[in-house]
Amino acid sequence: MWSRGWSSSVPFAGMIMAIMAQASTMVVNKVAMSGGTNKFVLAFYGNSLSTFLLLPSLLLLRRPSCPSPTSSLLLKLFVLSLIGFMAQIFGYLGIDYSSPTLSTALMNLIPAFTFILAIIFRMERLAWKSSSGQAKIVGTIVSIGGAFLVTFYKGPPLSVSTTTLKLHLSPYSRWAVGGLFSAGDAFMTSLWYIVQAMILGDYPVVLIIMFYLFLYGTVLGALLSLVTVRDPDAWALKADIGLLAVIYSAVVGTVLRITTTTWCVKKRGPVFVAMFKPLAIIFAVVLGVIFSGDPLCRGSLIGAIVIVGGFYAVTWGKAKEVEDMAGGPKASEALPQTSQKVPLLIAQEQR
Repeated sequence: MWSRGWSSSVPFAGMIMAIMAQASTMVVNKVAMSGGTNKFVLAFYGNSLSTFLLLPSLLLLRRPSCPSPTSSLLLKLFVLSLIGFMAQIFGYLGIDYSSPTLSTALMNLIPAFTFILAIIFRMERLAWKSSSGQAKIVGTIVSIGGAFLVTFYKGPPLSVSTTTLKLHLSPYSRWAVGGLFSAGDAFMTSLWYIVQAMILGDYPVVLIIMFYLFLYGTVLGALLSLVTVRDPDAWALKADIGLLAVIYSAVVGTVLRITTTTWCVKKRGPVFVAMFKPLAIIFAVVLGVIFSGDPLCRGSLIGAIVIVGGFYAVTWGKAKEVEDMAGGPKASEALPQTSQKVPLLIAQEQR
């Protein structure tokens, strides 16, 4: 009895930790950028450190049972890395122009965008007349509508402080532009998961794929930084929040979070993992108000609630569809751990 309770509580605690890692990384990066750390330099150093941390996995997995990547695969991984790098830059721009609260709220667009792209790439089928299909359609429309609301209606702040008042009086255009960049981050991330699912079908060694993705991301980040960052002082990492942001985003925001969510998917399945996604909004709001003085605005609160409602509608529709196909309520527990038939739910576990 005790061991059963322990085995069920550990994945729960693991997902709480993973969502906190995601939200806290956004807040730390926001504070670092507000303190003068260049966003492109931050991306470059973060990818470099992530590559270094994953290097041991590349060496350990080089054995006869693990095939070496072919030139065709490396080209596909470069394309995948380019998509992921664009998502990362859009995410940093979104946080820089707006706030972690807005960026986190718009990340709940990932299931809607992934669902649409999966239909386009014929990785998902849509039963228009079934309750599950209708729930996915309604949830997608609601999520996108909530994204427009949270982007273009900021509303008055619900908390008042000196920093909050200052941010509230900043130009509205920055908030809208930040929302558009965050929405672009969600779209590129959804496309990243679709392409990733295709590659995993041919080469399912996740750690090696992740290593090459961060390696390519480091190269792309270096090229972009060399073109856009002309100040040599911007490259100097001092013992301040900038250095902390680089270490934190690489260790906690990337390696720890992805490892934890992957383990939770293995133990409890993608449906379980996906249900924790909206908690990121709560953590981002609390951490943003405490550490960076971000205001909790009426538009963000209402829009976040709408997006979460759409998210759960899409998630319910997908779970119901899998249950109907399997012919029983326990179908979600029997989902294959690496099934390509659930890109919508898998797309939530790593973001």
